[in-house]
Amino acid sequence: MIRAGRQHLVRTLADLAAQQGVGIDHYTRLKPYQAPGFPAPISSEGSRTRLYDGEQVDAYLQGKPVPPLPQPEVEDDSDLLDRRECAALLGVSPRSWDVYKRDPALTAARIEAGGVEHWPRHAVKAYQADRPGDAAPKPGRPKSTGDQVPRDQVAARVAELLDADPAISAATVTARLGVHRNTGQDALTRLRAGRIADHIAAHPTLTPAEAAAHLGYPAAQTRRATARATTLLRARQAAPYLADVAAALHRAGWTTEQAAPDVHLPGDDRVVAALVLDGDQAPVPALVWDERYGWRTASSRRHPITKGAVPPSEGGSVRYLAGGITPPPGDVVTALTTTDA
Repeated sequence: MIRAGRQHLVRTLADLAAQQGVGIDHYTRLKPYQAPGFPAPISSEGSRTRLYDGEQVDAYLQGKPVPPLPQPEVEDDSDLLDRRECAALLGVSPRSWDVYKRDPALTAARIEAGGVEHWPRHAVKAYQADRPGDAAPKPGRPKSTGDQVPRDQVAARVAELLDADPAISAATVTARLGVHRNTGQDALTRLRAGRIADHIAAHPTLTPAEAAAHLGYPAAQTRRATARATTLLRARQAAPYLADVAAALHRAGWTTEQAAPDVHLPGDDRVVAALVLDGDQAPVPALVWDERYGWRTASSRRHPITKGAVPPSEGGSVRYLAGGITPPPGDVVTALTTTDA
């Protein structure tokens, strides 16, 4: 289980390996995570992917007491549950959950953390309270039809609806625009997240939840938006540093234009940026920066950022650059010309 508000702290074994400056294959052979006192995984027992809490891991590696995870007296509906935990909450098998999760409401609520599907507790409880039936017709876009609004116009149309009604739901967006629920939900989440981040920039003392309330967004509808807004704020803080690195790479002659990095927010919980090196003398095709482990080289200019939360292992044209999360731009340039960086 990922406790409410701790999604950004989730780390995989690959993250831990990169943090220690070794490849994932070497790390899993050594198995330092099995040492006495190492924090226990936050993923459910039997999960294929081990997930850890970054705050606990950092404390352990620094020789400090490992802080306990929050244990509220009342379950927080914003806790994130994996498939096994969702199945346990419903009293069904994980295989049954794999069928239930296809419900549009659960699909819209799905959050990827550490490359693993999770759902907020409140979404699972809502599904449990109102199990869908097959007989009743479902509102929104008719089955087997395409979106009635072109994709490049969805954001603008949803923005108009959000301006008119800050409390609008994804279901209403679906019905009004004739788009798939996932399309409407994604556009609504992105718009709300951007506006929440803008509001916090204007009022720095506000939390994302407080900013959402100021804007008239219902708490039950904006948990994903507030999580994304938090990540978006971190992306904005990192932007000047990433721009400085891009400028340094351009001065080195490795990019033909001093273009801004291509920033992504995978899973709404982390900041990842890609810089394509298109100069004739560029030492690598591209660079990728991840706020969890810093810089690595990429083997592809077309698709430098890999899918999922697990970063690729070192080998071939992929290597992790030393120097921490935000090494000076000059050090990044130097590392690219040093084979043992």
